[in-house]
Amino acid sequence: MKAAILEEINAPLAIRDVELTPLKVGQVLVSVVVSGLCGAQLHEIKGHKGNAKFLPHLMGHEGCGIVEEIGPGVTTVGVGDKVVMHWRPGSGIESDFPNYILDGKTISSGKVTTLSEYSIVSENRITKIPYDTPSILAAMLGCSLTTALGIIDNECDLKFGESVAIIGCGGVGLNLIQAAKMKSAGRIYGIDINGSLCDLIHEMGADVYNKSITQLPSPVDVIIDTTGIPEVISDAYETLSDTGRLILVGQPPPGASLNLPNGLSMFNGMGKSIRATQGGRTNPETDIPRYIKLASAGVLEYETLHTDTFFLDEVNEAFDLLKSGNAGRIMVRINDI
Repeated sequence: MKAAILEEINAPLAIRDVELTPLKVGQVLVSVVVSGLCGAQLHEIKGHKGNAKFLPHLMGHEGCGIVEEIGPGVTTVGVGDKVVMHWRPGSGIESDFPNYILDGKTISSGKVTTLSEYSIVSENRITKIPYDTPSILAAMLGCSLTTALGIIDNECDLKFGESVAIIGCGGVGLNLIQAAKMKSAGRIYGIDINGSLCDLIHEMGADVYNKSITQLPSPVDVIIDTTGIPEVISDAYETLSDTGRLILVGQPPPGASLNLPNGLSMFNGMGKSIRATQGGRTNPETDIPRYIKLASAGVLEYETLHTDTFFLDEVNEAFDLLKSGNAGRIMVRINDI
């Protein structure tokens, strides 16, 4: 099968022929229909996630596919089921890491990967969905939609009418704007250095677009940063209200330090707070079905968020677009249903 392989840090992915290995206990073979691209994968390519020691390895963590085969012990899905492929653990067995064969040698992989024609996935990294669920929606439910909705629902304690600023309005950031609107936030600010996204930022529900958090006219109750840039995080902290919450989604570079100017301001009022999140504390088993119902009812928008589509052999062009910041959610089409 064809797979996008990271062979060297900071190098383009290689499209290589890879052999599958027999399924172990708790593993599922999935034919990948579509994969989303996430900014976190740019950190993988740079080696920021400690993955250099595992090279070469497969890529991708947000996708949709069809079950082709199930391994021993698997009970939550069957052959022919349509599934969301997600990095957060859900129901079922936590299997061993899968292996693939490249040039006669065994190579490693995460417990879910999506930038390949087929993927060996741990049972608890897939969730069965109705077969008529749109594949683009299903792929977004692997990371970008569930992360954003989970952050707004579970992490930031957003009250009716509170102001929200989203810094970095790519795939996750646009979903955060939408989720804040659904949660009846007050004024919503979309912050992004790339002016080409201004119309999309407003379309998803932001009241105001700015290029910098420092341009806002008044303190903000909730600020969510997806950039991971230390200087931006410092500016965001300064912009918080006395009871404001700063949620970090983007990962700072390894070894980076965060400077919180006027740290005593954390003790003003009820106290500012700052925290990092991993996927919004979503539960795939219960949250994915809820979000599908929201989309079916027309409450949750996803088609507008999907701005660009590539094929697997164009994956490096797709990552170049992701790096440019000129896109919403980018999808890579792989297999037809």
